[in-house]
Amino acid sequence: MFAQQDPNLIQLNSAGQLKHFLTTEGLSRELLTEILDTADSFVDMSAQQVKKVPLLRGKTVVNLFFEASTRTASTFELAAKRLSADVLNLNIKTSSTSKGETLKDTLMTMEAMHSDMFVVRHSDSGAAHYIASQVTPHVAVINAGDGRHAHPTQAMLDMLTIRQHKGDFEPLKVAIVGDILHSRVARSQIHALRTLGAAEIRVIAPTTLLPRHIESLGVKVYTDMNQGLKDVDVVMMLRLQKERMQSALLPSESEFYRLYGLTEEKLKLTHPDSIVMHPGPINRGVEIETSVADGPKSLILKQVTNGIAVRMAVMSMSMSGQMTEHQAQQGGV
Repeated sequence: MFAQQDPNLIQLNSAGQLKHFLTTEGLSRELLTEILDTADSFVDMSAQQVKKVPLLRGKTVVNLFFEASTRTASTFELAAKRLSADVLNLNIKTSSTSKGETLKDTLMTMEAMHSDMFVVRHSDSGAAHYIASQVTPHVAVINAGDGRHAHPTQAMLDMLTIRQHKGDFEPLKVAIVGDILHSRVARSQIHALRTLGAAEIRVIAPTTLLPRHIESLGVKVYTDMNQGLKDVDVVMMLRLQKERMQSALLPSESEFYRLYGLTEEKLKLTHPDSIVMHPGPINRGVEIETSVADGPKSLILKQVTNGIAVRMAVMSMSMSGQMTEHQAQQGGV
């Protein structure tokens, strides 16, 4: 576990622009909206014959994934390549880190290769903040998920998906359902939804999968799914993170599905125009019924598509913020 500092002392430059993207917590509504607007400009690129822009041409992006990932790693790589960056995927299992090299030494080695951006996924909370505090000033750091703490790009691709289908956040009732305790996604979603002005944020889970004092984040807590889903506009399901559970927090997966799995029957309790989301990977028959995951209300695959656009946005904005800061410092010399 790494000690965490005030993120905005690290992730914003002197002009208030992103230079790292570590967390949604504490960022202004204006900045989150800028991320969404920038991502919107990239959404249609996949339909174009040439799927590249030169915004990161000549820059080197290093994907430092200390934890397994498929969707996040592949969409970050694709996003960097669509921005015309050179991409290095560091295989941690075969790197010197697995042979005892310290994280700081690994960073210094990557910096010596003239890297410009690190995309970091780590099992320890605060790892991305630590890395951002250690790198040389010109290197941008993007948090691709750290422990139970934050997954800001996942939250922002979720926000983009909601905005595309619902427009304004202010009338919305949003329910986040499942393993809240172990979910970095839920924390980042809650901070983003609050900042963007959602009318009501609900978390629905058994008491064993609820963090202490979760109410302090400005959410309403439900342990009964039927009550929690009533009239909500957005249902955000979460994966059961069994790899992070250190004790028997659930009687069984079948019991969890009976009480907290999203079925066609439970979905009828939501608003008639509700949408269904899930960050993936999906455990069908555990968190969600197949007919719901593949049904007309599901935006799960749209989330994946939007992930590329959002990651392009935060990478380009962070690099721009780094360059602005560098130019300001040079001008002041």
